[in-house]
Amino acid sequence: MLPSSIRVLIVDDHTIVRRGIRTLLSIEGDIEVVGEAGHGGEAISLTATLQPDVVLMDLVMPRVSGIEATYQITRQQPNTRVLILTSFAAHDKLFLAFKAGAVGCLLKDTTPTILAETIRQAYQGESSLDRTIATEILQNLSTTMNRMPPATTLTRREMDVLMLLAQGRRNKEIAEVLAISERTVRAHITHILQKLHLTSRTQAAMYALREGVASLDHSSHN
Repeated sequence: MLPSSIRVLIVDDHTIVRRGIRTLLSIEGDIEVVGEAGHGGEAISLTATLQPDVVLMDLVMPRVSGIEATYQITRQQPNTRVLILTSFAAHDKLFLAFKAGAVGCLLKDTTPTILAETIRQAYQGESSLDRTIATEILQNLSTTMNRMPPATTLTRREMDVLMLLAQGRRNKEIAEVLAISERTVRAHITHILQKLHLTSRTQAAMYALREGVASLDHSSHN
């Protein structure tokens, strides 16, 4: 269940970008922009002060990068979700951002509707991954993920959950498809992350795509 207002912090080194995003989100009744930061250091400080639910994080900024800020925020404020919003799909930086703790990523040319919905999903820990970004990362995963345990360590039901998760399904949808409770879905996802030594749903989805558990042709369920 969503709160009456999802508190959002916008982080970007361009004032016009921050103001534009603020304007787009101002029409969403359940989303409130509580602050803006121009670089990663400011983002870390404001997150500690404002306690936002979701941080919209640019990657390339002066002083402290979005990757470093994401790492610091997700460890100092574990209840805050970091959602990367970038103008390019540079796989190397994006993968580092996911390793740092980001729950998802969108390109800046996304539609206002998708941006708002992804913020809601990020708040619930159910963020999705832009198809273009997924393609870029998948092309460069062979060496990065080689040392991860094989998918055969998962039970049949965990494999079912992983496949649906990689398709961008939310917990409620996974529960409906498999005829189980959302609580059981969350438990399965926790077990999947533990067994595969992963830290987020996004990493699990990328792993599933690489291992062939799901494909990009079926992973755009937004």
